[in-house]
Amino acid sequence: MTVTRLHLAAAPPGAGAADGPGTAVWAGAPAGARLAFAGFERLARTAERGLFDFLLLDEEPRLPEHRGRLHELDPVGGPEPVAVLNALAGVTAHLGLAATVDAAHGEPYELARSLATLDHLSAGRAGWRVAASADPRAGADPRSGGHPDPYGRAAELVGVARRLWDSWSPGGAPRPFAYRGRHFDIAGEFGLPRSPQGRPVVIQTGESEGARELAAATADVLLVRHGPPEPARARYADVKRRLAAHGRGPRDLKVMCPVTVVLGDTAAEAQERAAGIRRQRITPRYALYALERVWGTDLSGYDPDGPLPETDPSTRDPRTRAVAERWRALAREKGLSVRETVIEVSGRQSFVGTPDTVAADLHRYAGEGAADGFVLVPQLPADGLEEFVDRVVPLLQERGAFRTRYRGGTLRSHLGLAPPAGESRP
Repeated sequence: MTVTRLHLAAAPPGAGAADGPGTAVWAGAPAGARLAFAGFERLARTAERGLFDFLLLDEEPRLPEHRGRLHELDPVGGPEPVAVLNALAGVTAHLGLAATVDAAHGEPYELARSLATLDHLSAGRAGWRVAASADPRAGADPRSGGHPDPYGRAAELVGVARRLWDSWSPGGAPRPFAYRGRHFDIAGEFGLPRSPQGRPVVIQTGESEGARELAAATADVLLVRHGPPEPARARYADVKRRLAAHGRGPRDLKVMCPVTVVLGDTAAEAQERAAGIRRQRITPRYALYALERVWGTDLSGYDPDGPLPETDPSTRDPRTRAVAERWRALAREKGLSVRETVIEVSGRQSFVGTPDTVAADLHRYAGEGAADGFVLVPQLPADGLEEFVDRVVPLLQERGAFRTRYRGGTLRSHLGLAPPAGESRP
């Protein structure tokens, strides 16, 4: 294994960039905890103390609900991310600040101006996670549905935004701008000059054919789900291979995995803590919610501490029916209740172990060509990133796998990305 320099980023507990709603344990948190600026500031300051590349805030336009009931683990939606990051720019000096903005409904000029403002206020630390989704629930505007051509619109939106950011002359004067395409038709002048990093870093999420090709053409960072090393290496190689067709090299796109980490002084303690977090995540209400997603019917009258339904799911989809049968077989074999079954089949944490073990596993995963880095998503809001920063980061630094200081002032420099054409490296 080669000595690989990792890229590390952070996202708030429960961020969709990781495992979706329910990743974090919010039950029992103070009212409004997800809206309080103090929590965002604490996370950002900790990530900067750990020398992370960036903090990513997701767009959460809808309350997390199912059949009219809010998820008790994720009690409220999140604030508008760019607004929060503009405030965080004033309490951080180096940390990159990235916001998710959905491409299904964004308009080029307004979006480019908002992100360019953040880039200037932060002295070149802005990033834009492009959410390209056809799902109406994923859209930034809950009044409208998903877009029929999400990747095509996203690619065009990124291209137009970049033209706007690049439209100023090298001497610092605005130049007239005009564009007419399939999705957009705009003309005029852009109101802000280039920022210290040239333009915001573009981040994308997805693993489909369309997502990989869009990332190869337009993204600086691609977020992909963490998984077993062998398929992850194949995915990583495929994404990097696609870059050449767009005139780009392997270093021009960083592949990062959102992950969770559970630490303990011993392996047994770490596993016990991980199991405890899973039990906290799967409350009685959440267990019934998970069951309803498989059975496709209202099961609110079922006892979460009782047996699974004997009836079959309402859908005829053989894959869904197979999931239900596996759950029932597991419950019969181990004598599990509804809640115990959901706990048993729920997603496991990405890395569980002692600080030494976790540091070695992170380094090995990247060193063997499965990823360029990781986005850490805490599961316990009260703990944040402190334990990882205090106990794992120093071990990665000892291995030569992570920086010991920031060597530049912009997000682009943290990621080791070349400056946009015509710009000097910041």
